[in-house]
Amino acid sequence: MKLSRLAGSLSAFALSAALALTGAGAAQAASRAATPGYVALGDSYSAGLGAGSYYTNSGDCKRSSKSYPALWAAAHAPASFAFTACSGARTGDVLSKQLGPLNSSTGLVSLSIGGNDAGFADTMSTCVLSSDSACLERINQARTYVQNTLPADLDKVYTAIKGRAPAARVVVLGYPRFYKLGTLCAGLSETKRTAINGAAELLNSVIAKRVADHGFSYGDAAAGFSGHELCSGSPWLNSVTFPIDSSYHPNAAGQAGGYLPVFSSAA
Repeated sequence: MKLSRLAGSLSAFALSAALALTGAGAAQAASRAATPGYVALGDSYSAGLGAGSYYTNSGDCKRSSKSYPALWAAAHAPASFAFTACSGARTGDVLSKQLGPLNSSTGLVSLSIGGNDAGFADTMSTCVLSSDSACLERINQARTYVQNTLPADLDKVYTAIKGRAPAARVVVLGYPRFYKLGTLCAGLSETKRTAINGAAELLNSVIAKRVADHGFSYGDAAAGFSGHELCSGSPWLNSVTFPIDSSYHPNAAGQAGGYLPVFSSAA
C-alpha cells in the first residue's frame, strides 16, 4: 500500500474511532440526563439498617450501600442522588430533617415511613420479652394509632413532598410481612406471629390508601418478600441480632431481592 493511501486509511480510522467514542459519550450523557434526580427519604427500612456496609458519614442513621436506594442509584446513575433516609425516623423527622434536597427538578422520590410512629420497636420488644396477652395488648394499641392518628401524619408528609417536588414520581414502599405461619419455628408463638403479621397488613393498607389519595405509587413489600419471611427456609429479614437495632429489619438479600425489585417496578 502506498504511504499516501495508508495515511488516508489511518486518518479515516481515527476519525471513525473519534466519532464512535463521541457518540458513546453522548449516549451516556443522554442516558444520565434521561434519569432524573433521585431523593431517598424515610426510615430504617429505606436507610438499610440490618444490611451492613454503612456509610461512615451517616452516623446513627446507618445508611447502607446495600440499601435499595443505593443499589438503584448505582444501577441507573441518576442526574443527582440525595440519600436522607435515617434509622428511627418518624413522620415528623421526615418533615423537619429530610426534605431539603427536594426541588422542582427532582424527578424521583422513594419513601418508607410510619412504622416508628406506630411504635414498631416497642411493640416488637414487648412481643419478644413478654407473654402472648401483653404482646396482643401492645399490638392493639399500635393498631388503634395506625387507624386513628397515622393517616393525618402521612398526609402531612405526602403533601410536603408534593409541594417541594411537584414534578417528581413518588414511590412509597410498604413493609414486609414478618412471619411465615404454620411452620415449626423457634421463638415467638404462633399467636404472636399471627398478630404481628396482621398489624403489618393493617399498616400497609393504611399507607396504600393515603398514597393512592395523593396520586403517588405504592410498592408492595409484603409481596416482594413473599416466601422469604422469618420462619421460611431463606429469610430476608433478621431475627433478633446483636446489636439489637438491626433486629427485624431486611438483611442485604432482603434489600436486593425484596425491596429493590419492588421499587424498580414502580419507579
